[in-house]
Amino acid sequence: MAFNINSIYDYIKPYLPKLALGLIILAVGWILCSLLTSFISHLMKKSKVEESLRTFLKSLIGISLKVLLLITVVSMMGVEMTSFIAILAAAGFAVGLALQGSLSNFAGGVLILSFKPFKVGDAIDAQGHKGKVKAIQIFNTILMTPDNKKIIIPNGALSNGSVINFSTEKERRVDFVFGIGYNDKIPKAKEIILALIKKDKRILKDPEPFVRVSELGNSSVNITVRVWAKSEDYWDINFDMIENVKESFDRNRISIPYPQMDVHMKRL
Repeated sequence: MAFNINSIYDYIKPYLPKLALGLIILAVGWILCSLLTSFISHLMKKSKVEESLRTFLKSLIGISLKVLLLITVVSMMGVEMTSFIAILAAAGFAVGLALQGSLSNFAGGVLILSFKPFKVGDAIDAQGHKGKVKAIQIFNTILMTPDNKKIIIPNGALSNGSVINFSTEKERRVDFVFGIGYNDKIPKAKEIILALIKKDKRILKDPEPFVRVSELGNSSVNITVRVWAKSEDYWDINFDMIENVKESFDRNRISIPYPQMDVHMKRL
């Protein structure tokens, strides 16, 4: 037994200085990696990087630095790393192919969090869905619809597709089309609409409201109305204006025609 222990000691003795040095470098490097990761996180926080992206990048940088540290220490101790790195690269390639969709979503999440085409709380229309952004995650973005449905959209498709952001600008244009009968007076109808616009304090005076005849339809003369308002007032003005125009037209005996069909029956 004593012979075996001595033999083992004789075998590992040449490696002891490298092992001790490697452990010291590992301990010091581990601390430095943590300090560097915290410093980078602090810089990102001062630069107002999105919290979700900041947390993910902090974790990714920390893991990457520690993996590089371990590879460096093992290499310093005399362990051949060429075969190990080759196996690691092959495994990474296989995992990358298996997770191709997830990696695409991850890259999309990083792009969204970096360039901020929208943020949490914005109302958007994307990938055929409309809703308010509840959360932007690394792989998915979560929308909440007005009727309280949760929609989960992969970030890969979201970052590569068109997105309509209704919350970016402070002001929006509200468009209407009101039809009146061919026997009704156009100036009177326009006067009623303009009076309603002037009465509503939420409607902005600049840009100036637009009220013009836009089409002579099959059964109606169509008047296009365009007004500007603050984004938060958009839907209230939309619904109130439609209701108020209908009531005002009724009071002033201006008809709102609807398509009709005349059927003539012949006796054979």
